[in-house]
Amino acid sequence: MTRTVHRRPARRFRPGNPRLRLRVALVAALMLLSVVGVRVLELQTIQGPTLAAAAAADRTRTVTLPAERGQITDRNGTALATTVEARNVTADQTLVEDPQAAGEALAGVLGGDPQAYAERLTGERRFVYLAKDVTPQTWERVRELAIPGVFSEPTSTRVYPAGDTAANVVGFVGAEGNGLGGMEYGFDTELAGVPGTLEYQRSARGQEIPTTAQDGTPAVPGLGVQLTIDRDVQWKAQQAIAAAVRGARADWGQVTVMAPQTGEIVALATAPTFDPNRPADTAVADRGNRAVSDAYEPGSTSKIMTMAAVLDQHKANPRSRFVVPPTLTRGGHVFHDSEPHGTLKLTLAGILARSSNIGTIQAAERIGGKTLYSYLKKFGIGEPTGLRFPGENRGALPTPAQWSGTTFPSLAFGQGLSANSVQMASIYATIANDGVRVAPNLVKGFVRADGSVQPAAAPASSRVVSAATASTVRRMLEGVVSDQGTAPQATIPGYRVAGKTGTAQRVDPDCRCYKGYVSSFIGMAPADDPQLVVAVSLSNPRNGKYGSVLAAPVFKKVMTFALQQLQIAPTGTASPRIRTTW
Repeated sequence: MTRTVHRRPARRFRPGNPRLRLRVALVAALMLLSVVGVRVLELQTIQGPTLAAAAAADRTRTVTLPAERGQITDRNGTALATTVEARNVTADQTLVEDPQAAGEALAGVLGGDPQAYAERLTGERRFVYLAKDVTPQTWERVRELAIPGVFSEPTSTRVYPAGDTAANVVGFVGAEGNGLGGMEYGFDTELAGVPGTLEYQRSARGQEIPTTAQDGTPAVPGLGVQLTIDRDVQWKAQQAIAAAVRGARADWGQVTVMAPQTGEIVALATAPTFDPNRPADTAVADRGNRAVSDAYEPGSTSKIMTMAAVLDQHKANPRSRFVVPPTLTRGGHVFHDSEPHGTLKLTLAGILARSSNIGTIQAAERIGGKTLYSYLKKFGIGEPTGLRFPGENRGALPTPAQWSGTTFPSLAFGQGLSANSVQMASIYATIANDGVRVAPNLVKGFVRADGSVQPAAAPASSRVVSAATASTVRRMLEGVVSDQGTAPQATIPGYRVAGKTGTAQRVDPDCRCYKGYVSSFIGMAPADDPQLVVAVSLSNPRNGKYGSVLAAPVFKKVMTFALQQLQIAPTGTASPRIRTTW
């Protein structure tokens, strides 16, 4: 039987419709383009500004432009503190490719530990400091290393070209450039100026793109401060007081040089001192200015206030006679002079020339306590100097309501009250200026960026005693410097000199008791036409104690130099003969 095999007929190939394929491809392309177009439209119109801002922010760097700090100069324009250009070396850790290699290269230029630089260059921080206040020349060497992620920012650094000369007046600045002492602190606002900003674009490697625009605000430079200090007189005063402190083994010493007609302080020297270029190398106590920060009981240099008050009230004259006993009891306390003596017959001028405590008490009793108190206030005791100096101690003067039975006699010869050295110099300047007190001042003017000078405000002035009284006190003070007085060591050949010694008991802050002495001398020249006052004091000397021995020679050195430096000629007149006994 034959099997029948059925065969499926062969399928015939039919080619696709090319138009259909084209349409499908076209639709797919249109759909893809639509998606891309929508995305582009979204990026450009919706997210575009945000993304552009983010990209610009990523490329933009904003740095602070420090304002140039004003100079501090002496009265003649000599720089005592100035600012020089510097650079801070910075880094963006995210751009640093090889921290170890970069650290080695930086250490070769900047010095220091390569590993420490490598650690500062490692991480995700966008801004870190590698070094501060390097010179522009040093930064140029760093820049030539072409280390990705290492940049610089402009800054400045403070330098003191005179070294320790006037350091305790000028002060110093901290790491951030703000004043931390002296005039740098007291006039920080005027000196600092106003910082500016600078924005620029940078590449992916962190380099500035030179063709992009820069934006920002310019810095406003600070004002310069011109002091009344004369650098050369200041230097001489510092040398003289430093030698005296060493020789006397004193805790510290100071010299104030003042022009009485203007109140200008020509020198304000203290020892020990410091180098403001390296303030951290010196004890904190030596960085201030003890001439204003340390008050002390002045002792006998204070007696001219008592004498001036008695004369001004017409209760005595230089020839008035006093019988001065060996001791004097007041308020249950026995007062005595520095050296034992019998009964003395002294004139008022003789009491001052011989610095008799007892005689001064007797003279003060002719005007009474309330009147004496009013004169002490007018001379500036217990009042601020107005120097804007940080840490000023204005001293102390008890009110009559606080007095005990011994306060009035003690105040008469300079105990029971306290004053700083500038205040004491101002007292003598008042007598030198015919009885008119001109407030002490340290600032002559402010220097603008264009070099013009804005004079400082005129200091306040007030009459304390009459011109006749002041003239009489000056003649009496000449007796102190004569061979009849306590300080012939202060004489200056060719010049008439008037002044007063002081050997005051020192209040020890630890025990709050009298311990040691403050030795001082304050004088003026030429005595008949005073142009300068020089005040000298040494605290707690261990080799000697008398102001005539320790302080008067310093006065002579400084006054002699200052008269020559400022070209002050002798008057050519003769000193009067002062009658001290009767």
